[in-house]
Amino acid sequence: MKFCIPLACLLIGFISRSPAAESAEYQPELFKSIRLVYEDSFDGDLNPKFWEVRQSSTWVVEGGVLKGSESSRAFQKKMLDKGDKAHAGLKPVIWLKQVPENFVCKMRMRYNAESYHPRFPLLDVGHHIHTLIFAEKATTLKIKKNVETKVVEEPLLPLNQWVDVTIELKKGVLLLKIGDKKHIFESPEIDMAGHHQIDFKGVDFGSCEIDHLRLWEGK
Repeated sequence: MKFCIPLACLLIGFISRSPAAESAEYQPELFKSIRLVYEDSFDGDLNPKFWEVRQSSTWVVEGGVLKGSESSRAFQKKMLDKGDKAHAGLKPVIWLKQVPENFVCKMRMRYNAESYHPRFPLLDVGHHIHTLIFAEKATTLKIKKNVETKVVEEPLLPLNQWVDVTIELKKGVLLLKIGDKKHIFESPEIDMAGHHQIDFKGVDFGSCEIDHLRLWEGK
């Protein structure tokens, strides 16, 4: 009997961390079922299969948090001397790769900055495809490089505080949830065909932090 309780605890722990159990913790709105593709609580090195640092911005894993900030001053000067301010790494930029065409992405994150900038911070759902731009009084979705623009008063993404952000996407529909507020964007132009990534882009000289992320394929 001495060994029954520890063994049971081990079995319960294994079951609770299984992909099926992890998926059961989140009930999608756009899909009948979901399959866990990737999960990271940032307890080790950054996984290069799923993450790609861009514009030589600075990204480190510290204390279970992925932290991003601007590039080095030397890199900034080199790019600014070439007249390429857009790619000078003034803001943290990183790509989440291997995103399924139909997906759910749930993360706890924060953008840190003194104030919002025009068009930043943002999340690109597909590289420059569907852009979620966050501001103080509105959230804007630009679909396929301005084919359509949809502006909503909520959900809003506050600066300098941790928030839970969820994105669900299938053809024709994108659901955005921030905290307990959500909006469903609908357009026949919404899809992820051929664009399997999510881009995180902060504010110039600000930072981005992510302390947990889960990515599922929607069925």
